[in-house]
Amino acid sequence: MGSEAEMTAPLLAGVSPAVEAVPPWREQLTVRAIVVSAILGVLFCLVTHKLNLTVGIVPSLNVAAGLLGYCLVRTWTAALGMFGVVSKPFTKQENTVIQTCVVACYGLAISGGFGSYMLAMDQKTYELIGTDYPGNRAVDVKNPSLSWMIGFMFLVSFLGIFILVALRKVMVIDCKLTYPSGTATAMLINSVHTTTEVELVEKQVSCLGKYLSISFIWNCFKWFFSGVGDSCGFDNFPSLGLAAFKNTFYFDFSPTYIGCGLICPHIVNCSALVGAIISWGFLWPYISTKAGEWYPAELGSNDFKGLYGYKETMNAQSNKGRLPLVWVQDGDNISKLLAKEKLLNEVFVKDNIPPWLAGSAYVGLAAISAAIVPMMFPQLKWYLVLSAYVIAPLLAFCNSYGTGLTNWNLASTYGKIGLFIFASWVGHHGGVIAGLAACGVMMSIVSTAGDLMQDFKTGYLTLSSPRSMFVSQLIGTALGCVIAPLTFWLYWIAFDIGNPNGMFKAPYASIYREMSIMGVEGFSVLPQHCLAICFVFFFAAIAINFLRDVTPKSMSKFIPLPMAMAIPFYIGAYFAIDMFVGTIILFVWERANHKESEDFAGAVASGLICGDGIWSAPSAILSIMRIDPPMCMYIKPSLTYG
Repeated sequence: MGSEAEMTAPLLAGVSPAVEAVPPWREQLTVRAIVVSAILGVLFCLVTHKLNLTVGIVPSLNVAAGLLGYCLVRTWTAALGMFGVVSKPFTKQENTVIQTCVVACYGLAISGGFGSYMLAMDQKTYELIGTDYPGNRAVDVKNPSLSWMIGFMFLVSFLGIFILVALRKVMVIDCKLTYPSGTATAMLINSVHTTTEVELVEKQVSCLGKYLSISFIWNCFKWFFSGVGDSCGFDNFPSLGLAAFKNTFYFDFSPTYIGCGLICPHIVNCSALVGAIISWGFLWPYISTKAGEWYPAELGSNDFKGLYGYKETMNAQSNKGRLPLVWVQDGDNISKLLAKEKLLNEVFVKDNIPPWLAGSAYVGLAAISAAIVPMMFPQLKWYLVLSAYVIAPLLAFCNSYGTGLTNWNLASTYGKIGLFIFASWVGHHGGVIAGLAACGVMMSIVSTAGDLMQDFKTGYLTLSSPRSMFVSQLIGTALGCVIAPLTFWLYWIAFDIGNPNGMFKAPYASIYREMSIMGVEGFSVLPQHCLAICFVFFFAAIAINFLRDVTPKSMSKFIPLPMAMAIPFYIGAYFAIDMFVGTIILFVWERANHKESEDFAGAVASGLICGDGIWSAPSAILSIMRIDPPMCMYIKPSLTYG
């Protein structure tokens, strides 16, 4: 194993090459699975729209989709059994198909822009920004309607599915990217479907359940102190001091990212922390001192002309380097590990999806979209649409790679960059609508590709056929193209969407429209020295990647990864601190009891992530029912009480 990087044993829990029977891919796709997926798709789309239109933040529901799919089918089969109807056995592969289908469906409620770029086009947002706002013109308005929203979804949502299919083996098997949420979902599905009597597996399942419960209860406890808004509770606890808190340096007690730190390689976690220190420890505080000199001092936190512009453009300059891999120790369990991994690899490559099919479908759909999208948005010419589809594969790869490293899907960031570029390209005559529409094209492709690769990781670890997952993704996307607009329309006709004094404020709609208006002005609207700083970091990333490639492995393993370093530049330092806590726990555990850490680290991490993910469902229900936490825990400097 000396020169080969392999997956750690905990991630292979629940796979037994001696007894595991894998059903053919057609048997993994059932009518029962599609019906359950449609039901959950409606539920999750309603929850997603509610969160999008109120707070603008939607948690990952992948784990909840897998667990609720399991519960619904079990309820289904139990109910039929009461009437003497014998149901087909419910396999973990069918469970994975349900999870994939549901994620594909509700994912369009996020990437479809129903709380962002689509609403940014409407009359209400135009009036909210102000008719006298420079560049805000009445002609740059397109109000929502079911017909064009459903049509647009069908035109742009399928391309992301085909874009990275040919690279699934590279990213999942060869590069072994962790995709923490996908891994945690797989371990949960494996655990609830485990029938083997292997003692270690039983202990791992018990460990996963234990930490899942701890994570869920902890999130429930945190909720009581989180108050109304986003400034209360443990998520905003200044654990490293108030001065550090202002620069996002704090531990926010997130089980998800502690779990990610346990799963991800040490180099990923350390790279993220290095990036956080560079950006939030030095760069952003220094640029903030230039307010009034490099950019106007009175700008808001989301204004592209100020500090926000530096963060957005800097984040887009990350470059891909050598992929981080996880090393396996020599020992007696290597042969068992190899046997398990061999089975996983064989199943994952068995039902291959021909690259020519994926490539032909992408080209064909791009051509159709380039012809029809300009009919919906005359400002976005056909050659602009084609240009977006030429750029999209590279951005989709970068986003999927970053998601595999850190669990962050940054599709909205790439969409904003596309918005700015295409609005600038079109200019004053239609640039606002063209930029917003191009943002939709880019976000949909990049987000779908990232979600698909996350699901492929789940399928890989549950011995699910990639062909069944690919088809379930297509089915889920088709369902989402109809369900997401319809569920949004329920909110649109029932509530006053976009009213800043109402419940459904749609906070991001105004931000996206203002960004598109500023994009029309071109790169000159960016703050001073912004592009120069971006180019410095762009070439620095290339240099670091080159250094990693030419230095011996004994040295290169200590060189940070530019992609992992880049994410805190935009997100903040807090998640990097959470992940670093996870990596410290794992490091100490490995030194104290290497065998135990090897056997149970993956189960502990998955339990933490799953408990956090499952809590998102009752949390969303509480939000929908307008039940607020009873307390707000908020820390202030003691001098304020003097």
